Amino acid sequence: MNRTSEDIMREITAILRTVKDPRVTAAMLTIVRVDVTNDMSYATVYVSAMEGFEAAKNAVKGLISAQGYIRRELGSALHLRHVPELRFVADDSTEYSFRISKKLSELERGADKHE
Repeated sequence: MNRTSEDIMREITAILRTVKDPRVTAAMLTIVRVDVTNDMSYATVYVSAMEGFEAAKNAVKGLISAQGYIRRELGSALHLRHVPELRFVADDSTEYSFRISKKLSELERGADKHE
């Protein structure tokens, strides 16, 4: 299951570059993780955007409208007997990690000034 999840994540990342929907191409998207059910009927794809959570939610709308295209490309790339139905979920982990990194940099600059 873990290998299948990783394969799906890798292929969806590649497929995102070919999606023509402006909601998807405008946001710098990251596939955070993919969870596949035991029977491989559903795959939940967690999507994050550098621009923030609102951009990720908007990109999810575009991904839902391109779901048929993504499933078809995924099936041909992975040669799966049954391609799982994709569920896209917006995630704010990229924005969160960016904020933490920014705060750490600010703290580091403050420590350098005090030395």
